[in-house]
Amino acid sequence: MALIRLGFERQHLCLLKRRSSLLLKVTAVVFAVLLFCEFLIYYLVIFRCDWPEVKTPAHDSGQKTLKAMFLADTHLLGEVRGHWLDKLRREWQMERAFQTSLWLLQPEVVFILGDIFDEGKWSSSQAWADDVARFQKIFRHPRHVQLKVVAGNHDIGFHYQMSTYKIKRFEKVFNPERLFSWKGMNFVLVNSVAQEGDGCHICSEAEAELIEISHKLNCSREERGPGPCRGAPLLPASAPVLLQHFPLFRRSDANCSGEDAAPLEERAIPFKERYDVLSREASQQLLWWLRPRLILSGHTHSACEVLHGAGVPEISVPSFSWRNRNNPSFIMGSMTPTDYALAKCYLPYENTVLATYCVAAGLLVVLILVHSGLLPSPLLFGWNLLRKFKTT
Repeated sequence: MALIRLGFERQHLCLLKRRSSLLLKVTAVVFAVLLFCEFLIYYLVIFRCDWPEVKTPAHDSGQKTLKAMFLADTHLLGEVRGHWLDKLRREWQMERAFQTSLWLLQPEVVFILGDIFDEGKWSSSQAWADDVARFQKIFRHPRHVQLKVVAGNHDIGFHYQMSTYKIKRFEKVFNPERLFSWKGMNFVLVNSVAQEGDGCHICSEAEAELIEISHKLNCSREERGPGPCRGAPLLPASAPVLLQHFPLFRRSDANCSGEDAAPLEERAIPFKERYDVLSREASQQLLWWLRPRLILSGHTHSACEVLHGAGVPEISVPSFSWRNRNNPSFIMGSMTPTDYALAKCYLPYENTVLATYCVAAGLLVVLILVHSGLLPSPLLFGWNLLRKFKTT
């Protein structure tokens, strides 16, 4: 009787060891996969990105280079359209991507080109406060890194939805500064939603503000003396970089190319003025008033590069959210007062992460079946197959 009990205890102990071993292996696999997919993959992918070099002439070698990041269309979900799981997943992805980029790339300034929120155009005061708190957590940054934001149609509404209250609410959180000068460079941040040109109160104020900025920029390019520029604030003599949400007028994305351009079937679809892009008139006004050397915009969620007027390049920055793209990215700019160089930094592909999880789930199923005796060990099966092959 004692021998039977001893045998039973040994059998029970062996079973516990097998189960503990299985639990340990499963835990190790799950931990390793989560660590890779939710942390390490961002470092491995973004580590490959590097700041482009500016080809500055020798006589300009004393100029300082500004490292700037440009991203767009984060679309933080709100209380109406945002499923909690979708919000949790997308916001975690953006937080890890942004924080990893800050740590690895060390930018000096970050520009977000509109549509920060998805429901700012209709959110209540409480919902707005909640969305802002989540944004500040995701896009937190050291004090020495400046964060500049322009408004998009999802933040304050399209022209027919826009109101002074929504604009003031947005500007209370994000600095309403329209002209930002640093290291000898000028950046003009435009509320492109207000570039409707219909004489509305908000539009008229926005136009007057841009005309004043245009005057300051023109004065910075001229020699001081008696005249309209006398007493004007002294700005760097560098042509500005124009930053806004809506792209300038273009007929479609037909001439856009690249792996993060719009899908082929969508590129030839004509754009609607004042909805997909600015009107032709508003675009010409901005080019004439500001005479920019470079334009960066968002809104389309896809990449594109076009030339305006006398060869002024415009870069459409793809969405930073995996909810809008399988391959989000952002632009890295090395900038001086006379030159610039841009490079694109891609974030991890969504399907790569999903494929990793699927492979890991398959391995866990095989591991559990092998430990349960329902499936022979792959190593043992391979060894027996090799022996059988040798004997034949």
